[in-house]
Amino acid sequence: MAKIFCVANQKGGVGKTTTTVNLAAGLAKVGQRVLMVDLDPQGNATMGSGVDKRQMALSIYDVLLESASVAEAAVFSDKCGYHVLGANRELAGAEVELVEVERREKRLKTALAEVADDYDFVLIDCPPSLSMLTLNGLCAAHGVIVPMQCEYFALEGLTDLVNTIKQVHANLNPDLAIIGLLRVMFDPRITLQQQVSDQLKAHFADKVFDTVIPRNVRLAEAPSYGLPGVVFDPAARGSQAFVAFAQEMVERIHKL
Repeated sequence: MAKIFCVANQKGGVGKTTTTVNLAAGLAKVGQRVLMVDLDPQGNATMGSGVDKRQMALSIYDVLLESASVAEAAVFSDKCGYHVLGANRELAGAEVELVEVERREKRLKTALAEVADDYDFVLIDCPPSLSMLTLNGLCAAHGVIVPMQCEYFALEGLTDLVNTIKQVHANLNPDLAIIGLLRVMFDPRITLQQQVSDQLKAHFADKVFDTVIPRNVRLAEAPSYGLPGVVFDPAARGSQAFVAFAQEMVERIHKL
């Protein structure tokens, strides 16, 4: 039975897509069956997984509008070792089209239920805004992974996200919880980052993942080659950190 996780943060530019594709690649490396779902119309997670968003016959758009199943729309990325349910510009139109339909926030949950036994992990890359697309992701998920930089504004954004998750938990998805906070783009030489990291651990305790993802040039370069850093340069510090994070996720899930 697949464990479904959203990678979400209402603040933009915090490394959500980088986290999603590298965690997916890391989980595949440690022997897990993974489906990566791109819910962002920009399609960056799709392109970053070695899948050309312009060439896809079917996408998450077709799944949400129930004109295709996940099994029909998902493609296997040979280079990365996981399945991709991709997104492209069409998805922006789904926002408008979903407004009028029944069960609009549960469309993704229903679709993923059909393939729950085919995967160990489903990772959903959410857009930064709290939209109908993000809501579909949060309603489908068992938990939320929150990538965040250790900066003051990131703490403010985290408060908003926690409130959103509480509302979705109360009204739409009683299973939803924060699985953990992942510290990304971390530079231990910067005093402020150390201070914010300590604050996070003091406030959220074991909800903060042990693994820390360092600021790493190779991770930043990888998307331009259409690959996660874990595949592009397995020896890079950032890539090794994501494989360690994947192992931590597997261990954490077994304890749940």
